[in-house]
Amino acid sequence: MNTKAITILIADDDEDDRLLTQDALIESRVLNTLYSVEDGVELLEYLNREGKYQDKAISPRPDLILLDLNMPRKDGREALKEIKSNPELKGIPVVILTTSKQEEDKVKGYNLGAASYITKPVNFEGLVELMKTLGKYWIEFVEFPVSEDK
Repeated sequence: MNTKAITILIADDDEDDRLLTQDALIESRVLNTLYSVEDGVELLEYLNREGKYQDKAISPRPDLILLDLNMPRKDGREALKEIKSNPELKGIPVVILTTSKQEEDKVKGYNLGAASYITKPVNFEGLVELMKTLGKYWIEFVEFPVSEDK
């Protein structure tokens, strides 16, 4: 069974949600390195190594992106569309993690290439349980191609 640490990038404009996700990942004992950005513009800068993200040491290529849909400047839908239309980035799995329960968002998310669509749990315990499950799936079961570009 594969249990190597993976690099997770979370894109969420809510600082509390980012911190709760980080705490939930720690609490669930998921092997990972977590990086975060605040909106879709920053997400694309990180992925394309632009601006403050030019150094690979501070912006390694993520194995998994946790993406909120409702963010300022560039929302998750627009960012997902750009990621999946870029040959360099489209292989990175994107899990939509959002408060939106709209059917239209689910359909659009999957049509744009999201690997999963998950509604954020309402409490910390639910988030810890979700991170345990996500961790088990993405870290223990999924096999990622070896990337030269870490």
